[in-house]
Amino acid sequence: MNLNYKSFTLGVEEEYMVLDPKTYELKSHEQKIVQEGQKMIKDKVKAEMHQAVVEVGTDICADIDEAYTDVATLRRTIGGIADGLGFAMGAAGTHPFSHWESQLITDHIRYNEIVNELQEAARSNLIFGLHVHVGMESREMANHIANSTRYFLPHVFALSTNSPFWEGRMTGYKSFRTKVFDKFPRTGIPDAFDSIEAYDNYVKLLIKTNCIDNAKKIWWDLRVHPFFNTVEFRVCDIPLTVDETITLAALFQAICARIYMLRSKNLNFIQYSRALLNENKWRASRYGVDGYLIDFGKEEEVNTRALIYELLDFLDPVLDHLGSRHRIAHVHKMLENGTGADRQLAVFEKTKNLTEVAKYIQGQYLMGI
Repeated sequence: MNLNYKSFTLGVEEEYMVLDPKTYELKSHEQKIVQEGQKMIKDKVKAEMHQAVVEVGTDICADIDEAYTDVATLRRTIGGIADGLGFAMGAAGTHPFSHWESQLITDHIRYNEIVNELQEAARSNLIFGLHVHVGMESREMANHIANSTRYFLPHVFALSTNSPFWEGRMTGYKSFRTKVFDKFPRTGIPDAFDSIEAYDNYVKLLIKTNCIDNAKKIWWDLRVHPFFNTVEFRVCDIPLTVDETITLAALFQAICARIYMLRSKNLNFIQYSRALLNENKWRASRYGVDGYLIDFGKEEEVNTRALIYELLDFLDPVLDHLGSRHRIAHVHKMLENGTGADRQLAVFEKTKNLTEVAKYIQGQYLMGI
């Protein structure tokens, strides 16, 4: 079987926070940044439910270096527009001290419907995520890869943790963003589906019974995308820097390619239940890379960092095919320097001041580009 690694294209979506450059609080930009952005980068920038959020998305990128260039350009472009309009930008899973009650909701029919249905769960959902799309050769392959990659979600999520504060409090979690989002229906790690038809039938049943009006209201940590031939990974906090974003995207791409390689040899990665996988997700949200995840094969706790190194060994055979070895290598630096959450907590430990933490987030937004 001739393996086609070119099918694993990438699309990256980031959600940024809009800040007041004097107080570093969240600030409604009344869609001015989006309106100016659309003049320059068209539909690569769009509004989100809360007016203090800006969402961007790359083009379809052939490889990880193209994705880096696109994300870096988007961060610079949006940062420049914000600066010109008297705002600042930042990237973290939650804002350290701003309260959701004081943030305005974007007036848009889709957001109005969601708020009407989900009420306070929607209004309080003031969080910022990273979504990575990995291209697939078919929807059948997408379903197979989605089933198998569920196991690795907590490992990559642990590296992304970047939301230790919520409404002025230290939460005790490395990612409190996921706790906020858990209030929504159809979230978390999904079940495995026996076939793409089984997944499609599930979606059709929800639409038929008025649970959802379309499959975009399935907000799982990963999903076979309803409209594109991609697997979409949605578990991660938005990282502080573009280098971290690209490393996480490279990991998701490589995991998909490695499962594909196994499949080509009639091998498969062992499937575990959602209930077991959620144990690891909880540990990752609580402790980031400094705790223990469960190795279900060995039936024992293993240091999370050790499991991430094991993951790197597992991915090694596909890195040169994908041209991503140099991006994956940044994992070592992330483990050395700590996740975004670790660095935010270090700033707070030093200054005892959450404004300084928000200032640090803003300072990291364009770091390295």
